[in-house]
Amino acid sequence: MLLDQSTIRLGTASRAALAPPSSSRRARLRRGGAVWAGRYSRALTGFEVAAAAVAASTVLGAHPQASSTSALFWASLGLVVVWPVLLHATGAHAERVFGTGSDEYRAVGTAGFALLAVAGFVSYAADLDLSRALVVVAVPALTLVTLLGRFAARCALRGLRAQGRCTKRVVVVGRGTAALELVDRLRREHFAGLEVVAACVTPDDRDRVARTAGVPVGGLDDVVTLAGQLGADTIAVTSASETASHYLRSLSWQLEGTGIELLVAPGLIEVAGPRLHIRPFEGLPLLSVEQPRFEGWQRVVKGGLDRAVAALALVLLAPALLTIGVAVKVTSPGPVLYRQERVGVNGQAFTMLKFRSMVVDADRQVDALKAQNISDGLLFKMRVDPRVTPVGRVLRRLSLDELPQLLNVLGGSMSLVGPRPPLPGEVARYDTSVSRRLLVKPGLTGLWQISGRSDLPWEESVRLDLRYVENWSLAMDLLILVKTVRAVVSSSGAY
Repeated sequence: MLLDQSTIRLGTASRAALAPPSSSRRARLRRGGAVWAGRYSRALTGFEVAAAAVAASTVLGAHPQASSTSALFWASLGLVVVWPVLLHATGAHAERVFGTGSDEYRAVGTAGFALLAVAGFVSYAADLDLSRALVVVAVPALTLVTLLGRFAARCALRGLRAQGRCTKRVVVVGRGTAALELVDRLRREHFAGLEVVAACVTPDDRDRVARTAGVPVGGLDDVVTLAGQLGADTIAVTSASETASHYLRSLSWQLEGTGIELLVAPGLIEVAGPRLHIRPFEGLPLLSVEQPRFEGWQRVVKGGLDRAVAALALVLLAPALLTIGVAVKVTSPGPVLYRQERVGVNGQAFTMLKFRSMVVDADRQVDALKAQNISDGLLFKMRVDPRVTPVGRVLRRLSLDELPQLLNVLGGSMSLVGPRPPLPGEVARYDTSVSRRLLVKPGLTGLWQISGRSDLPWEESVRLDLRYVENWSLAMDLLILVKTVRAVVSSSGAY
């Protein structure tokens, strides 16, 4: 039964959505999600089959003496079939892993290890004359190529999602404020592929949510009906008390047989998956949240890698560093390096190094330029800063002015990846939550660097820093370093 105007309240921008789509259009909308996912999976499978075929051909090409009856020939041929089957079996083709998160890469890695283990075991147990080129070279290379292919496919998928394609239609359910926060997050992080088409909230919140979200709004009892009208294929429920316990159980029963996915936001948005675990206690499933790790072997490894990579980078970049230093010196009076006091781990002050990109007395000009400050937080920002030198403008756009911070990393006051190094004046105005940024070393790059840099609002930059502090890992550091290259090349938010 369709909802009437007394049940659904719409914002001005969404009144046209009042007329529900026909049942055939609802079916088309819902099938659309399955269609793109199927095509995406088939494209990935085609790439994986081709990669396996190339790996098999390379192995057989290295052993021209292998006959069509040899074990090596059939093992190489089997690679073309077994590899995509393993990837499907490990969940690398599940729709939920496409486009976001690390589960997709983890599934590919699992498939690679499984194939390597099986090939090695079968070769030894059956005493087969398999070439080391197949077991030791071809399988790891195939796994690496598949990971690179997945990364390229993810970039393409995110580009399509930015255009509003290849998305799921989502109905957000919960209390007003929590629902609006979830709507805002889903719209901001569009790469997740979740398009909010409606909201279901408590009666007192309907008008406010309708005005703010601009989507059809219903009550908590209208979820299934509203999802059916709008062809939604996903329900996202917040962790508010009105949407807990018996309500979620009842909603899950109502969704049985509809094909609609049920997602629950646990209220721990900034806590990453590896720290969350379901713990069954005598039939009562509870969400276990591990404490963040600020010490241990991973910290030791991170520190060692930081120094090793910084030392290698300084050696390799020495000619570029020298060239930049000369350019800074001959184009404007003053020192080549700019030294500034920053606050590091546990509140310890250190001197951060950068190539000088401004005139010598830039710090003394801040008061005269405060009226042009575009920052909404504790930082001072100007899109066109008159204090920046011509060479400095180029250095900032490509983030080359920050290369001397490799010396800070080598000295141990900074890390390659971490929160943005704050000024003492900022730290003096931190509240308790923001002070958690100081629990780890500041970084040469970080989530703030790959998410917009100076274009980020203050609250967003703080949120990203806190997310890193709470959830850091060596794998996250590696991913951030890879994405930093793209952020630097695009020059997004650099000024």
